[in-house]
Amino acid sequence: MRKPILIIFIAFFWSHLYAQKKDSLPGSDAVKKQTSLLKEVTLSGKRPPVQLLADRTIVNVDASVTNSGATLIEVLEKSPGITLDHDGNISIKGRQGVTITIDGKPVQVSGTDLNNLLNGLTAAEVDQIEIIDNPSSKYDASGNAGIINIKTKKNRQKGFNGNLNIAVSQGRYTRNVNSISLNRYQGKFNVFSILTLNLNQNFADLYALRKYYETDNETISAMLAQPSFFKGRSPTFSLKTGVDYFINKKTTLGISLLGTSYNRKTTGNTDAIWMNNMGLIDSVITTNSVNRDKLKNGGININGRHSFSDTKELTVDFDYLGYKINNSQQFTNNLVHTNGYTENLTGNIPSSINILTGKADYIVSFTRGLKLETGWKSSYVETNNRAEYFENDGTGTQPDLGKTNHFLYNENILSLYASIEKRFTGLTLQGGLRYENTSYDAEQLGNSIRKDSSFSRKYDGLFPSARISVHLDSINVLSLSAGRRIDRPPFQSLNPFIFVINKYTYQSGNPFYRQQYTWTTDITHTYKNILVTSLSYSITKDYFSQIYLTDSSGIFYYTEGNLDKMENFGLSVSAQVSPFKWWSVSAQVAVNYKKIKGFIWNERKASLTQMNFNINNQFKFNKGWSGEISGFYKTHEQELQEISDPAGQVSAGFAKQVFNTRGTVKFLMRDIFYTQAMKGTTTFLRATEYFGIARDTRAASIAFTYRLGKSEKNSLRKPGGAEEEIRRAIRDN
Repeated sequence: MRKPILIIFIAFFWSHLYAQKKDSLPGSDAVKKQTSLLKEVTLSGKRPPVQLLADRTIVNVDASVTNSGATLIEVLEKSPGITLDHDGNISIKGRQGVTITIDGKPVQVSGTDLNNLLNGLTAAEVDQIEIIDNPSSKYDASGNAGIINIKTKKNRQKGFNGNLNIAVSQGRYTRNVNSISLNRYQGKFNVFSILTLNLNQNFADLYALRKYYETDNETISAMLAQPSFFKGRSPTFSLKTGVDYFINKKTTLGISLLGTSYNRKTTGNTDAIWMNNMGLIDSVITTNSVNRDKLKNGGININGRHSFSDTKELTVDFDYLGYKINNSQQFTNNLVHTNGYTENLTGNIPSSINILTGKADYIVSFTRGLKLETGWKSSYVETNNRAEYFENDGTGTQPDLGKTNHFLYNENILSLYASIEKRFTGLTLQGGLRYENTSYDAEQLGNSIRKDSSFSRKYDGLFPSARISVHLDSINVLSLSAGRRIDRPPFQSLNPFIFVINKYTYQSGNPFYRQQYTWTTDITHTYKNILVTSLSYSITKDYFSQIYLTDSSGIFYYTEGNLDKMENFGLSVSAQVSPFKWWSVSAQVAVNYKKIKGFIWNERKASLTQMNFNINNQFKFNKGWSGEISGFYKTHEQELQEISDPAGQVSAGFAKQVFNTRGTVKFLMRDIFYTQAMKGTTTFLRATEYFGIARDTRAASIAFTYRLGKSEKNSLRKPGGAEEEIRRAIRDN
């Protein structure tokens, strides 16, 4: 706890020193008098945890008491319409293929690296989460299920201000989250920074039971039980800082820097218990494992905005982002009751990713409610992935060339778009078209038992979008939208190398993995901005799916590939009501009927109706007290080879304002009934696997937030001069 105490001391010292300095300035007495006169004409408000709009759902992270001390993954899994499977794959309203962006910039890692990155981010760093089901042509065309845009915090208040956040959680293990954000907005400069330290301990208690069948797919030939326990520690450090320079009331320049360092060490113990068809134990192999996952990324953004007039505006962004990932593995296998048998396997899996992007957006507004948006974007991605494995069966260490791999990948995407919007009385029409051209080159370097191989692809496509909104009357709005989208395989998934999970489970890429295309349409009715009802239909060709295979030795392979198609019929109802002045409720239920068709080792079909339910109750009491009870529940979920059991959680907490409302203390409990375990069944060729995973999801937390600098209340006085334009010009980087 020394580091959090030091952060608190520094923050309080800076805040009080600045206050004393301000009081000693000439004219400070006059300022105090003016401030006291304005106290009676100030407004303050609290954003709701969830805002329901016709084209998106907005999650205001700080508005929920139970988000304090949470990781970003924990916030996402209880957000409306979002579900996560046991591998960490994210779905929106039952549809996988979600594009994750941070401040509008796509995250270019996937799988375990994406999960590690999102687990390393905390709720304290995030302002809002935008869930966009059917984005317009202005957005990248990737993401058949839509876009989840994570908007990090950036202060926009005049003068000096900031926030200090400390949170300690206790489940089976302790977790500590600390952050401090500072902002100085004065004259033509706005300087901001946020620093976060996340000390996270966790565990995964896993049980898997495999049944192998004879050729009749009914008679059991053997069984394999694998109880496992993994314990991990993952300190994460992140920093974002930058400055906005307001050249004049029409032109703004900005630069921001960001960096993240993630270092996770996981130790595990697994028993592989082989049994015959009667359940009698044949042999037992124990595995001790050590996995280290290190991720560092750094980036720079340079942005500019220029208003040619009140109706014409140009924005430009240039970004560089680099990732350095170094994963290492060590497995020691021992056959129980056999003297001298030991097998060691070690792996070193470093990779690097470099991303360059540039984009420009131009907006012009005409008379009579007509607006045109057009823009360009170009991105270049370069990756270098290595996998080096060594084995030792007691006779000496030798390279395992069958698993060793070196994979190079380069990708270019060029995008152009145009979108037009026309507003009539009671009617809004919006339509757009996006063009994207993609090309990539991939090379797998060989070794003494494998030849070099390479492959390249070029393809392009048009992605239209349209939306019609009709104001039926003053309280009812009806919207119809449609669009076409694309998902490209994560470049790590194109790499055919083998990643070892345990002695009997491997994961591999698929160089024949190709893009999928989705058409989506929905009709939405909004009533008084408190009730939103939506019907949707989507069809995806060359549907992305996890594919599960086996070999003759009983090893299971997890890979990815394309199926024939997936159809999704959806109904969602979202509501925000306030039964009493002290009680507000936001709730959403989403029901989806999925039909999946594809060929793996034979023609297969699957269909299922599934439901996801979220609710958030906010309570406001006297004397600065507030509370929350929230929860989510999901029914069975279906993919072609896997079905997962229902799961959910209930969380509750309360908060008390302290230090004359400048501070807040929060007490909360997540997953009170410990019901968020993931269970399910996977079907393989002549084999099935039941799995169950329990993690450290039930935890009690205490959090403290202190607001530095001046009050966040906003004066009703209209700012003069260029201040209004400056406020409008500050944007997320």
